[in-house]
Amino acid sequence: MLEALREFHERGYVPFNPPGHKQGRGVDKDVLEAVGESVFTADVISVNGLDDRLSRQGVLSRAQELMADAVGAEHTFFSTCGSSLSVKSAMLAVAGPHEKLLVARHAHKSVISGLIVSGVEPVWVDPRWDAEQHLSHPPGVDEVRDAFDRAPEAKGMLLVTPTDYGTCGDIAAIAELCHERDRTLIVDEAWGAHLPFHDDLPPWAMNAGADLCVTSVHKMGSAVEQSSVFHLQGDRVDPAVLKAREDLLGTTSATSLVYATLDGWRRQMVQHGKELLSAALELVHSVRARLDGMPGLRVLAEEFAELTSSYDPLKVVVDVSGLGISGYQAADWLREHQCVTVGLSDHRRVVAQFTYADREETAEALVSAFEALGGAKLPEPKPVDLPTPEELRLETAMLPRDAFFGPAEQVPAEQAVGRVAAEMLTPYPPGAPAVVPGEVITRDVLSYLRSGLAAGMSVPDAADSSLDTIRVVAK
Repeated sequence: MLEALREFHERGYVPFNPPGHKQGRGVDKDVLEAVGESVFTADVISVNGLDDRLSRQGVLSRAQELMADAVGAEHTFFSTCGSSLSVKSAMLAVAGPHEKLLVARHAHKSVISGLIVSGVEPVWVDPRWDAEQHLSHPPGVDEVRDAFDRAPEAKGMLLVTPTDYGTCGDIAAIAELCHERDRTLIVDEAWGAHLPFHDDLPPWAMNAGADLCVTSVHKMGSAVEQSSVFHLQGDRVDPAVLKAREDLLGTTSATSLVYATLDGWRRQMVQHGKELLSAALELVHSVRARLDGMPGLRVLAEEFAELTSSYDPLKVVVDVSGLGISGYQAADWLREHQCVTVGLSDHRRVVAQFTYADREETAEALVSAFEALGGAKLPEPKPVDLPTPEELRLETAMLPRDAFFGPAEQVPAEQAVGRVAAEMLTPYPPGAPAVVPGEVITRDVLSYLRSGLAAGMSVPDAADSSLDTIRVVAK
């Protein structure tokens, strides 16, 4: 992709096809000043742009083959619509309308969207709930076995690992179980693009026996936002079927910005990945120790060991409850007063994500920001009504698709208890819906979401962002 982009510029092609900005010549000067002219000169259409009219140079196909070779997959597909598209494509290649698929209940909202679009019936697999920390980890092989026993006709399993907190499931054991039953294992490994390139990181899905794997290169790699790849191995999924599902959902106007940065990241990892990630691991080890030694802060790792297979140390999970504040307050204060942003915040934690792009100066900025946070005077956090794992487990009354697309009405929140949800209600991040269309809303979960919203939680997909009213299936 990079070579094709260079050739396009060196040969001086004059485009009379999209994109309409014509290499940035038509872009408003204020836009150019804010974004940069190079963004537009690098934005070249693939067909009759980077490649010829019939794609005879095989630019994209060759780039995908190189990516598959880099990570040990048999087939790789690029996505310019993020892993949200990749995971839907994977699901639709394994199960169809009214067929069953095992799905970890803490899956990202993009997975739930895939269920809605496809009409696949989910068989929920409970994650491993950490009652002390009030968060969830990937399910283990026993939970998956129980789900297959309940639904032996299910076409496969969708496992989410690592989580936003960096905790990982035992992919190899779950893959072995799936394959004993001749079922397909999909791994939503959005946070794991870097895992194939260093032995001191958790095992990655293809090495652990998964059939399909989805990774977000924009998350832990160095491609631009929306950059994702999905990998395939074995014969349980036809690559032609997978490509057809991707064609159904994907754009016909893919940007070369995504393609080129995906291709460039692959080459960077093949050539320098081990040394870059070794440096990142050394840096983050120091940061974790420094933060863990600060009064009121606790960096979590061993606390997860009993319920997880492994964890990614580049995810620095910091419990700030010892400062008498919430993670929401900490994230807002760090951004406003220290110009430091974090990826995730919840009622008691923030998560700082390190990659090989970090340096001593960025690490020092984070450590200094937390030192300053320790001396900040913040009000007492508003309480969040945290449900038990049992209270989080909702009854499924309808298919997600039927509830989402069927007749619905907006009712006051207090009247929504006992009704079937017609919308997703998702604390974001991490983006795992607390309520899925088709589930029966309970007072406990509604209280959790509404108190969380008042405390700083974001629930961006609700039709009513205040949660004063809830969208439910019409009677």
